[in-house]
Amino acid sequence: MTPPPLRHRIITASLLTVAALYFLVPVYWLVVSATKNSAGLFGTFGFWFADPHPVDRLTEVLTYDHGIYLRWLANSLLYAGTGAVCATLLSAAAGYALAKFPFPGRETVFTMVLAGVLVPGTALALPLYFLFSAMGLADTYGAVLIPSAVSPFGVYLCRIYAAAAVPDALLEAARIDGAGEARIFGGLALRLMTPALVTVFLFQFVHIWNNYFLPLVMLSDSGLYPVQLGLTTWTGYADRQPVLYQYTVGGAFLSVVPLTVLMTVLQRYWRTGLTEGGVKA
Repeated sequence: MTPPPLRHRIITASLLTVAALYFLVPVYWLVVSATKNSAGLFGTFGFWFADPHPVDRLTEVLTYDHGIYLRWLANSLLYAGTGAVCATLLSAAAGYALAKFPFPGRETVFTMVLAGVLVPGTALALPLYFLFSAMGLADTYGAVLIPSAVSPFGVYLCRIYAAAAVPDALLEAARIDGAGEARIFGGLALRLMTPALVTVFLFQFVHIWNNYFLPLVMLSDSGLYPVQLGLTTWTGYADRQPVLYQYTVGGAFLSVVPLTVLMTVLQRYWRTGLTEGGVKA
């Protein structure tokens, strides 16, 4: 295969460099700003370290208001972790059923799932609030966890991936050997669908972690807030307490760490899930 001309490679490398800088410069600014105190945020050069004791700044974030930030961080881990696991399992079961079990109305159900992918979450927040309020679940952990356990995109991806990655002949051989449907799904299909499941888990975890509007509508108790909503609350009081600007920046930096670790650990499965699911579909 003939390599592309040199000028094309230069243009491609230049565009990729610009794109990388576009995404990495804000991250670098966040890392630098998280080490500064309130005076340093506004009185020093924004892209260089100014505080000789950066760890002290982050410690102040974690201990402010009796450690409320740690409570918010734990809430985010609960919402994102539990919601992502439940959404992944439900998506796997629904996608596998839609791909491998013919039944009347199957395509209609799949079309409704696709419609769910197109509906923005903000459009459903208020109806969900009225529903959960009538059920007595508003301002509880369940008000955020239950909606987070459903992922139309996950169902779509699992259906496409299961249709391509789980051979019908293999399922028939398992049935002939006497395996039940639950055992086939749990012991065979889930293993073959692992790349897609990791992809769904990552997408849903990041979506729930960054979700702001649903907790804003559902929750009024600050002890139930996730990190994103808690940091916004700090920003709202920063005019009267300027130190909260420093804590907000430090908290934003700390909130990125779990996502970075998760993406680093699971990125190879994520890439495999995207490429195989897209190509085989």
